[in-house]
Amino acid sequence: MQNSFDQKKLSILAEIESPQDDLSPKGSIDVLCLPIIKLINSHPGMVTTSSCSGRISVFLEGTKSHNNEVKVGGKGQGGRWLFASHDQDNVVGWFDRLIHGQLDEKIALSESKVDDISIFDGMTRYVLYKYEPFILHVKCRDSEVASKLYNTAMSCGFRESGIGSNNLVAIRINIKLDVPIGYLDESDDSLGLFVTEQYISLLDKMTLTKFSDNAKKMNQLYNKIESDIINQNIDTLSNGKDHIETFEERRQRKMKEGLERQRKLKELNQ
Repeated sequence: MQNSFDQKKLSILAEIESPQDDLSPKGSIDVLCLPIIKLINSHPGMVTTSSCSGRISVFLEGTKSHNNEVKVGGKGQGGRWLFASHDQDNVVGWFDRLIHGQLDEKIALSESKVDDISIFDGMTRYVLYKYEPFILHVKCRDSEVASKLYNTAMSCGFRESGIGSNNLVAIRINIKLDVPIGYLDESDDSLGLFVTEQYISLLDKMTLTKFSDNAKKMNQLYNKIESDIINQNIDTLSNGKDHIETFEERRQRKMKEGLERQRKLKELNQ
């Protein structure tokens, strides 16, 4: 019998290999995440559960009710992405495509000069420009493996990382942008900008730098996991000391043990 971790890992690996879309909004794993996902999943004590390589987005805030009070923020009612991409090649030019209706949602985001900022208050629904960095969730077999992965991520600068319940490690880093660039005009339900095209160009340059920094940190993390976790595990196996079974070795051993029990029971019943 496989334990719960092995069963979960088999199920996740089957989903990764499946040609069908996954449950994420994008429907598939980001290409940039595939190398580190394959590396981590090669370890018998770890399996990836979700990931994002980093993305740019333009988001309209929604509203939500809490204790009979309406508040602005997050998705909520009416909140939605106006634009999103995981590809840094789509950074420059997103603004032109958005205001000229070249995206699927055909959103009209008009340029408007705001002279009086007193029109904005706690109920204003802002259009937010965001860059969100790489994030990875990894389920570990036990606390020892989880601690090893967590410490490895922290040593690479992923200071937002943490260990949750059931030895689930969240690997995160604080390379992000989150700034308001526009608002929803409730009077006619239109979207207006309060920043200039020059400012948008500045955001584009900053975002490209964020993408570059993010890719470097992902590569650093990959190399550190490979050297400090994966290769150490291989060295332990090759030296024959404190042998740690691989995922496949454990599966084969359990199958052989089951067949041996069946054989003995059959002999006893003869």
